[in-house]
Amino acid sequence: MDAAVVTDLTTISSDEWNALRGTEVPFLRHEFLAGLETTGCITADIGWLPHHLLLRDAKGLAAAVPGYLKGHSWGEFVFDWAWADAYERHGLRYYPKLIHAVPFTPATGPRILWRPGLDATEATMLAVEASKAVVAERDLSSAHWLFPSPAQSEALEATGLLRRTGCQFHWHNDPGYRDFQDFLDTLTSRRRKSIRRERRQARESGVEVVLKTGDTITEQEWHTFHALYARTFHEHGNVPLLTTEFFVHCGQTLGESVLMVQGWRDGRMLAAALLFRDDETLYGRYWGCFEDVPGLHFEACYYQGIEYCITNGIQRFEPGAQGEHKISRGFLPTATRSCHWIPDPRFREAIADFLHRETPMVERYIEEMHAHTPYRIGRGNE
Repeated sequence: MDAAVVTDLTTISSDEWNALRGTEVPFLRHEFLAGLETTGCITADIGWLPHHLLLRDAKGLAAAVPGYLKGHSWGEFVFDWAWADAYERHGLRYYPKLIHAVPFTPATGPRILWRPGLDATEATMLAVEASKAVVAERDLSSAHWLFPSPAQSEALEATGLLRRTGCQFHWHNDPGYRDFQDFLDTLTSRRRKSIRRERRQARESGVEVVLKTGDTITEQEWHTFHALYARTFHEHGNVPLLTTEFFVHCGQTLGESVLMVQGWRDGRMLAAALLFRDDETLYGRYWGCFEDVPGLHFEACYYQGIEYCITNGIQRFEPGAQGEHKISRGFLPTATRSCHWIPDPRFREAIADFLHRETPMVERYIEEMHAHTPYRIGRGNE
């Protein structure tokens, strides 16, 4: 099997890429990843150089791994600034590094895509060896596999990569709720009242909440959404790297996999939340508003999503990174993973020691957060 690197995903046909397993996740589809490149969101000038791994055999494309050479650690949500600082203190270069991830997207999913029928274990071993070869050939400090699925995380660890544990807050449709009220009935009385109050505040504000799929969102609505997204990023001191063209592209090419919860008043869209979905998971991504309306953020970003999952039989809702305030709204602490290849034996040993000490602290944090479950005793504590 031959390995190669491509720095322009448009050189690979979307049919060939999307035939691989794992591309049922919208962020891993050719349309999404290539769209980041063609609409100017991912460029070497801003520290993101596409470096996708391809494995081919006699039958064609056997496996692929999205990848990027990074000149910094922004936009990853697995924080390794201390590792970079340690390299610098020892007179060594940490950047550029190789990451296998979806840019700006801390969503759990496959990181190795493979052709149906190909042995997954073999695909993992070959992909890891190809990644290590890139690190060696380009004299990179490291390779990082961010937010792999649990099964792929275990397979990556089995090849000798170091595992790091993180925490997000996810909602689970475990009992298969009949409707939103059925979900509320599993919560404590205090939390039910609080959620009802927040939803009532949004309704009484005069804002009409509308949910649209990507193929029904107008170009003007995308322009308004980009303004909302950019405003929120600027308010938090961040740079909004996604372009209006990218959002329009996603709506046109991913269609019903894209959802927008819009808040309208007096003929004006004053707030919106953008989400993506596949058959199993709903992913919350971006939120923005032109004015603060009581309860609207929670309605658009959380409650509309939960209701959508229940209605459409979706099992999991990942609303984004971090946020302990999500617990009281039904989202429970959930372990996430990343896997790391550090070729320098000295730093590999030091980072392994750091992870040995960090992991129990993260696990204790998850356990402590579970103690604040909004569910009645016996629910939500599995």
